[in-house]
Amino acid sequence: MSDGRVAVVTGAARGIGRATAVAFARAGYRVAGADIAGLASAAMDYEPATREDLDRTGELVHEAGGQWLPVVFDQRDKAAVRAGFAQVVERFGGVDVVFANAGVQGFAPLLEMSDALWHDQIDINLTGTANVLRVAAPLLVERGGGRIIITSSTQGQHGTLDGSGYSASKWGLIGLMKSAALELGRYGITVNALVPGLIDTALTRHEDRYAQIIRTGGNDPTGDDTEDERTAADAQRKKLPLGIPWIEPEDVAPLVVFLASEEARMVSGTSFAATGGDSANVTA
Repeated sequence: MSDGRVAVVTGAARGIGRATAVAFARAGYRVAGADIAGLASAAMDYEPATREDLDRTGELVHEAGGQWLPVVFDQRDKAAVRAGFAQVVERFGGVDVVFANAGVQGFAPLLEMSDALWHDQIDINLTGTANVLRVAAPLLVERGGGRIIITSSTQGQHGTLDGSGYSASKWGLIGLMKSAALELGRYGITVNALVPGLIDTALTRHEDRYAQIIRTGGNDPTGDDTEDERTAADAQRKKLPLGIPWIEPEDVAPLVVFLASEEARMVSGTSFAATGGDSANVTA
């Protein structure tokens, strides 16, 4: 158990962020859930998270026995991130764990990609996460140590057809994680990356993502959501050794809680994956 330590989870309104916020609450943490809770990018083809989504996460944290603080900010805005973390310190007295999870994902071939699609993924996923670390790390130093976990992706370990912006941002996060681990270890801070596979969230359950999976297999999508979802699911079942199309966020959250724990005090500078076996296709 955490004995009341404070965990900040970004991208907490749904998906991996929500599942991990609840898992932290069950483990005895006080939880601050941060999210933009609105439209992050008009270039993305899925519904954005809402304030209602973030409030629902809070309800689930309370049901799990945890204390909860919702914080709304756009992590591209470093001043807003700093103000958000100040709210956490004011409410809970400090920060012990940061799960930098927020991100967006879009697909387009390089020859057709809009500037917005590229910049939003780099600015939110990579620069935004760096802003969170740059604001949070001094708070962990003041605390005498702590844990930072960054959400990367299997697409941060290999190339992605029609997904160069997302892959570039997630590869960059692994470099950020390793560099931060080298710098912050002297302060008793560990830094690691979570590498999720294809998770059952709004980020992945839409036509653009189904079409990308189908094209990766050398076929053409139909444009019909239901049919392409079925085809993409079949392709995923064949690809993954564990034979599942999508991984539930609740199957990923325990890794984050472990990396935040005292038991993981000697784990830093590395990646932990929950991919349904897709990690076997990564060379290292």
